[in-house]
Amino acid sequence: MSQAQLAGPDLSDSYVSLIESGKRTPTPVVARLLAERLGCTTEFLLHGIEPRQRIDTELGLRHAELELYHGDPVVAADRFGEIVKAAGEDNAMLAAHARMGVARALEAQGRTGRAVEAYERLRREAAAHPERLADLPLTIALCRCYQRAGDRLRAKDLGAHALTQVDRLGFVEGELAVELALALVEAETGLPYVERVLTATGSPEAGDSSSEVLALWQASVTAAEGEDSALAVQLAEDALAAGRPARIAIRCARIAMNWARLTASDPEDADLDRANELATSASRVFAGFANERAEHAKSLVVLSYVRLRSGDTESAADLAEQALDLLVGVPGTTAATAYTVLAEVALARSDDATPALRRAQDLLEAGPASLDRETARTWRALGDLWGQAGALDQQAGAYRRALEAVGIRVNIPGSTTSAVLAR
Repeated sequence: MSQAQLAGPDLSDSYVSLIESGKRTPTPVVARLLAERLGCTTEFLLHGIEPRQRIDTELGLRHAELELYHGDPVVAADRFGEIVKAAGEDNAMLAAHARMGVARALEAQGRTGRAVEAYERLRREAAAHPERLADLPLTIALCRCYQRAGDRLRAKDLGAHALTQVDRLGFVEGELAVELALALVEAETGLPYVERVLTATGSPEAGDSSSEVLALWQASVTAAEGEDSALAVQLAEDALAAGRPARIAIRCARIAMNWARLTASDPEDADLDRANELATSASRVFAGFANERAEHAKSLVVLSYVRLRSGDTESAADLAEQALDLLVGVPGTTAATAYTVLAEVALARSDDATPALRRAQDLLEAGPASLDRETARTWRALGDLWGQAGALDQQAGAYRRALEAVGIRVNIPGSTTSAVLAR
């Protein structure tokens, strides 16, 4: 059938050509008309699969998303991968969305390098085929991943690019706005937009809906086993919707926590009242979710530092101890930072800070050897406190470890290290 025959008296040959080349998307009316002339269903024409197959594929996508958000990201990656294989070249849009799911699952597993590779491939595809994927969610994901991988310059560039798109669209509410604000505050850039999102969104609170999500998810699986695919899809969508308020509340709490940390770290003109408000609200949200124990502890440490900056040493010490109770047996930067707060409290009271400083150093050394800004920041704070305590050798060693945490190796002998690194 020629383009002219397919166009008939209702359409132009050039319009059909644009649809075939992917430069135009047919309206529902035109899609039905073309499907009738081609002797297929509209579903097959638009998606390359029959209605029943489409429903089964939608169900597979929903169950993969449930695994990603509420189950095992490894299983989620496998399920998204199966959909990519099933879609093949005949359904490029479906395959692209499933590959996006694979990238998100890799990121959730902590495989940041692999996730970056997957997101970059998808971003190139989005540039070539904008009808398949939107660029903004990919830019946000890459900003987040590059920041976590330690490439702050690339993260800030991507954040600036995302802000350009957002300014054109003009939105500060919704899941995408919250995701962008979280990526920006982690990269310590675009903070005016972050503040606008915090103001527009407030401090949303949601209860832990895990039991409801799991019940709906199981009901969806049961419906699928009974070959009622349409009901199974609806139940899976209900499960995802039930978990959405909690996901948004947790992301907003992370934004608030990071904003409070940055505000309290500002040596001048810090709005400590605002920082206290945000850190308190974040801690309250995290406390309501059993799976957010680590984030709850981190928010308590941030809040303790805010109280310390405000001069309330008693409250600061109490909050740091609460955080450590949540982190019993867990090494790493969060517990170490709690001990640096206790050390600073001890110094403020003219007490012996050495036990707290040694404990902080032990926790940092026992944690994973990773290159990241947070670890570097904690080592640097520890070095400052060792210096205040008069232990110059320990100060130099902590400063050296701070540099190593961002990939800089130094070999400066003797006490000269302290002076050089302090500068």
